[in-house]
Amino acid sequence: MTDGSLSTSRRIRVVVVDDQDLLRTAFRMIFEVTDDIEVVGEAADGKEGVAVVRRTRPDVVLMDVRMPGMDGVEATRHIRSKSADPCGPGLPKVLILTTFDLDEYVYDALRAGASGFLLKDTLTDDLLSAVRVVASGEAVTSPSITRRLITHFLDQAPVAAPPQLDRLNVLTARELEVLTLIARGRSNTEIAQEMYLSAGTVRTHIGRIFAKLQLRDRVQAVILGYECGLVSRDPQPPARG
Repeated sequence: MTDGSLSTSRRIRVVVVDDQDLLRTAFRMIFEVTDDIEVVGEAADGKEGVAVVRRTRPDVVLMDVRMPGMDGVEATRHIRSKSADPCGPGLPKVLILTTFDLDEYVYDALRAGASGFLLKDTLTDDLLSAVRVVASGEAVTSPSITRRLITHFLDQAPVAAPPQLDRLNVLTARELEVLTLIARGRSNTEIAQEMYLSAGTVRTHIGRIFAKLQLRDRVQAVILGYECGLVSRDPQPPARG
């Protein structure tokens, strides 16, 4: 297993971590009827989940965020930490499960390395799609969810430290503009329209931004934009020195 796209030659291996037996059973039943996804382990809390993940080496972990003992945030941090991974460079992707839209723990879980989040009452087709998307190396954050994520944390969580714009100095002016639009929840199509660029050019810019800033996906780009002050109630991007 690598930390990039999953080979299509085998089934996606999933571990389900949730303190509710009925939910774990429901998820297992959903995956059992697919041809490309299999449940290789279950756990009822974060600590057990970390142990099961290390033993089974799955591709994707469905992680409840609120559990007794070690919660989903801390478990995600352990699972996504290379120093804590005894299996080599491959790290499982983590998909956070939450009862409430934009749960207060979601932001911390995304910072800990989760690739996205889903409500527990997500439709079956959307759940299966999310697992496949995450296994392929992408993040499950639609532009609409990204916008709500931004709004939620602008309203409830102040930036912990002054904007660290020095990290953005490696970007060109055009790349900074693209990153700002990503942080505001724009899709690739919307970015292309606003900047009068082709879709291919936008993808090229995004690839270079992620490489220069060592970002894994759009989730990390949004978080960086928030922490660096790109996302604010002022629609203008920060001035460059």
